[in-house]
Amino acid sequence: MLVDPLEVLERCDTPRGEIQLQRRGGEYELISNGTFLMATYNGESEKRLVRSAIEACAKDGMTLLIGGLGVGYSLGEAVHHPQTSQVTVVEIEDQVIAWNRTYLAPFSGNALSHPKTRVICADLLKWISETDETFDALCFDIDNGPDWTVFQDNESLYSPEGLEALTRLLNPEGVMSFWSASASPAFKALLECRFAGVEEIRIEQPQNVEPDVVYIAKT
Repeated sequence: MLVDPLEVLERCDTPRGEIQLQRRGGEYELISNGTFLMATYNGESEKRLVRSAIEACAKDGMTLLIGGLGVGYSLGEAVHHPQTSQVTVVEIEDQVIAWNRTYLAPFSGNALSHPKTRVICADLLKWISETDETFDALCFDIDNGPDWTVFQDNESLYSPEGLEALTRLLNPEGVMSFWSASASPAFKALLECRFAGVEEIRIEQPQNVEPDVVYIAKT
């Protein structure tokens, strides 16, 4: 249990409300409109989100799309992996990008400065609908997963229509991965209806009642 005093470092008003970066001892937390998003003291499942997708795709020179920058753990895992060639991360909040260049940079190994990295500040859903790019793997760490979205619009990402839009971004034999704060049987069933192979990976978290979950879907 964290017992260090809370220090609010920065607050920022956005079109989606307030985001806040706070520190407890040597660890950082991201808060959106009073809802906890993620923190630096718990990064294994975010790393597994990317690592498992790379292992499932199993090719060299991979291109990845990461939806959501957070505290940078997913991006760091991707750019420092020897099988990736370029990693695109789409993050809606420019302040989160700025924090990843300063306070949070050590936790990703300064991933935003890595030559493989391309960062795009945009609404992920809008960007997906407009891009004609394709990738070998898509990795999504949006809000707290399919059953606990902080913003209602993000629910569409986990819908049949959302999955259809994502599939258009995949290269042949591509892979998708999704992070979730808890198991989602309904979302897993939806994936199983649409993809040839689906895997549920549970990552135990000592401070949580339930494990984090990563869903892998292979075309």
